[in-house]
Amino acid sequence: MTGFIIGLDFGTLSLRGVLINAATGKAEANQAADYRHGVMTSHLPSGRRLPPQYALQDAADYSEAAESVLRHLGQGRHILGIGLDFTASSPLPARADGTPLSALHPDEPHAYVKLWKHAAAQPLADAINARGGDFLESCGGRLSGEWMLPKAAQIQQEAPAIWDQAARFIESGDWMTWQLTGIERRSLDFAAYKAQYRPGISYPDDVVPGLADRLGMPATVGTAVGPLNDDWRRRTGILGAAIVAVAVIDSHAVLPAVGAVRPGAWVGALGTSAAYLLLEDKPLPLPPGLEACAEGAVLPELWCYEAGQAGFGDMLGWFVQTFPRDADLARNFALYNAEAAGLAPGENHLVALDWWSGNRVPYADSHLSGLLAGFTMGTTGAGIYRALLESLCYGAHFVKDCLTQGGLAVSEILLTSGLAHRNPLLVQIMADVLGQDITVPALENPTAVGAAIHGAVAGGVVADFTEGAMRFGASAGTLYHCDDRQHSAYQRIYRSYRQLAEDKTVRDTLHDLNHHQQNAFLGSARDMA
Repeated sequence: MTGFIIGLDFGTLSLRGVLINAATGKAEANQAADYRHGVMTSHLPSGRRLPPQYALQDAADYSEAAESVLRHLGQGRHILGIGLDFTASSPLPARADGTPLSALHPDEPHAYVKLWKHAAAQPLADAINARGGDFLESCGGRLSGEWMLPKAAQIQQEAPAIWDQAARFIESGDWMTWQLTGIERRSLDFAAYKAQYRPGISYPDDVVPGLADRLGMPATVGTAVGPLNDDWRRRTGILGAAIVAVAVIDSHAVLPAVGAVRPGAWVGALGTSAAYLLLEDKPLPLPPGLEACAEGAVLPELWCYEAGQAGFGDMLGWFVQTFPRDADLARNFALYNAEAAGLAPGENHLVALDWWSGNRVPYADSHLSGLLAGFTMGTTGAGIYRALLESLCYGAHFVKDCLTQGGLAVSEILLTSGLAHRNPLLVQIMADVLGQDITVPALENPTAVGAAIHGAVAGGVVADFTEGAMRFGASAGTLYHCDDRQHSAYQRIYRSYRQLAEDKTVRDTLHDLNHHQQNAFLGSARDMA
């Protein structure tokens, strides 16, 4: 088939797009664009200061970035399909015509996109969890403050005037497909995993007053929303059918790109945060501690069990930027990795809890903070960095334990996204900690390629995701073998990690430290006022 498909990967800080030749299956171009305002954690563009644990974005940045990337990739070309993924959960309030309320109320924090790491909604999630309800069964009995319902509850309670004006409350991925086509069509992927939608039952209708009226019935992944509309064709110069697929969660989009279209495949997408997905062809109860499961929301006819780590690459980035050895970030990482690689398991005498951005599994608690234990006078910077690398792998081990203890089988492990390709030391430690070989598929921009495969399915370029994976996905990869001696050493340290992680006194202390920081901020804000 003559023409191209485009995949758009809307990440935390930027958009990356890839252009794939539909006939050859080869990526011919890629393009990135940063979001103008990035992540707003301290103040709005108007200058208004934000409370602690806010993480907002401006929806206008998404459109601006999309126009730039689509024009670069698609101008003058016949585009057959466009797929897009989005960091989740990032909902926004909008008018009935799709206008974001932030465009009308630029000085109101609750009018903006609430990014996935907007931790200020966690108390609302705690309150919903305390009430209970059947809708919690598919997410382990508790909502995360990252998800749609608590964020809606926060607006409804703290900014009722904004809530009254919000005819729609919509995930940014669904909002973006609406902008591109002029048609509002929600994604089952976002609805099932981030808004507790259940087929045959719909959304919870008694949690946030009026929320159900602000949502919409979802469509399965691979479904066409519609063709790119005339306005966007003028803005980008795109020709051809340009069928836009329903949006998909960023970590989920990668599955067909890395060939994970069969039961037993466990995929880890290692980026700013980490997401872990296990495919199964039969329903099993959600194991305790995991985040969610749903049928057909990620790939048709397969169950997908989801878990993750709230902080991953951003935790390592924090360390090397806070304690730099070189002005260049890549060189900084290289220096720390080279020295850390020379340390044997346990040689640094340290263990860390990987909760710099809170915990997803098994506590679903964004108010938890991180911990480093075991300092001595011999502790070095490289030793601390190695402890952080190891802690991320211990967190993944905890996730795997939850899966296997729940009766699920992990037959193969595939790691992808930025860190899996850029940090081989991390992947080798992961294999040694988990006690299982790991494959890193050889594919540039795998998440964007996965999004493009969604566009190919929606546009009729391929019959299904299996064919899409075969034609456009990875065909080779790097295999990391588990070292059994290293694994035995790590198992001893992992027991210490679990002892700390499961100790309620430790968790209460980490909560208290976060509470003290919030009180200090509020006191400072009152003094300034």
